[in-house]
Amino acid sequence: MLILITYDVNTETPAGRKRLRQVAKQCVKHGQRVQNSVFECNLDKAQFEMVKFKLTSIIDVEKDSLRFYNLGNNYKNKVEHVGAKPTYDAEGSLIM
Repeated sequence: MLILITYDVNTETPAGRKRLRQVAKQCVKHGQRVQNSVFECNLDKAQFEMVKFKLTSIIDVEKDSLRFYNLGNNYKNKVEHVGAKPTYDAEGSLIM
């Protein structure tokens, strides 16, 4: 299923900047960055729960926020891209 993860981390302090780096690092491990704080992640239920747990353990709930949008398995007709950054195939091969 395609999960859209968005976050807003308060970076006014060194601790906030560290949290931002940690959140971004976790998201990069599991998905594709499509905008600065927006990731598309193709995950199964167990993977999603694991990522959600990791991210919620990093953030400061008093200062930061996370949003998880479950677009499901039939997401292709729910996502429309317009603009400069090319889209990618979320189900295609990931070459590192």
